[in-house]
Amino acid sequence: MVETNTTNLSLTYMTSGYAASQAVNRSQCMTGNNRVLITSSVCVGICLCGLVGNMMVMWFVGFQLKKSPFTVYVLNLAVADFSLLLFLLVRLILHIISTVYCIVSFQYRLTNFILMDLFLFWYFASMYLLSAMSMERCLSVLFPIWYRCHRPKRLSGILCGVLWALAGLFVSLVFIGCYIPLPISCERLLQGISIVNFLIFSLFPFVSNISLYLKLQCGSQRRHLGKLYVVVLLSVIFLFIFGFPLTVVVFLDPVYLNLFYLHISYLLASMNSSINPIIYFLVGSCQQRRFHSSAKVAFRQVFEEKAASEEGSHVPGDTVMETTP
Repeated sequence: MVETNTTNLSLTYMTSGYAASQAVNRSQCMTGNNRVLITSSVCVGICLCGLVGNMMVMWFVGFQLKKSPFTVYVLNLAVADFSLLLFLLVRLILHIISTVYCIVSFQYRLTNFILMDLFLFWYFASMYLLSAMSMERCLSVLFPIWYRCHRPKRLSGILCGVLWALAGLFVSLVFIGCYIPLPISCERLLQGISIVNFLIFSLFPFVSNISLYLKLQCGSQRRHLGKLYVVVLLSVIFLFIFGFPLTVVVFLDPVYLNLFYLHISYLLASMNSSINPIIYFLVGSCQQRRFHSSAKVAFRQVFEEKAASEEGSHVPGDTVMETTP
């Protein structure tokens, strides 16, 4: 009888000890990532808001407006931002669950890698599409006659297709280079792509649009800025502020891995992809420094081809010029 009690006590002690050990490990897992968990939770909220905003833009531009060169870019950009936020949301939820329950299985890591590659694809596509849209707006200002008379009708659609393919090519190279042995290392490949993204698709559009704005506003003949140009200018500025840090993290990640900095860049990237619908609404609803009208009316003020054309005809040499495809 005594032996049986001793055995039960031993089993109870071992079971309680194992449970206590699991609780300690879980507590340590959560304690070491408190900052990351808080950042991820905030990012999840931003992603949810951004998904709603980009969904409204896709519905309105895709089904309520006649297509124009500008709306083709806007629709593709909204699709890219919506997909980026969706995949980032899934990745962050998985990260929160894995942190709380200390899940480090092979299946989780594989899923995490796949989601990261898909997230990079949408991140690259969003950056490239916004850069192309901003450069076309600059061309419409610098060369208005050519833009109005000689611009290829399907240029927007062709450029969007090329940029989607370019984003897919870069992500495919990253996937192959990081999982299949190649002459060039994964680190060098990521750094090379990051440099290209920074110089061509981040710094160049930012400097070009800021220089053009200063030229138009500080020159001898001050010119009127239409709503389309204001929208593009603000989007490019926020891309440089919120989108650029992720490029830096991708460049430095193989050398200096820091989970907290990575999630801060996720937070900024989610803000960048969520802020465009807000810009469209604020610029479209702003009339004489007062904000009024519904989201549908505000979007129409910015996107509708007729309104843009009328805006361009009010002032000679106006910066906003739109052509029909």
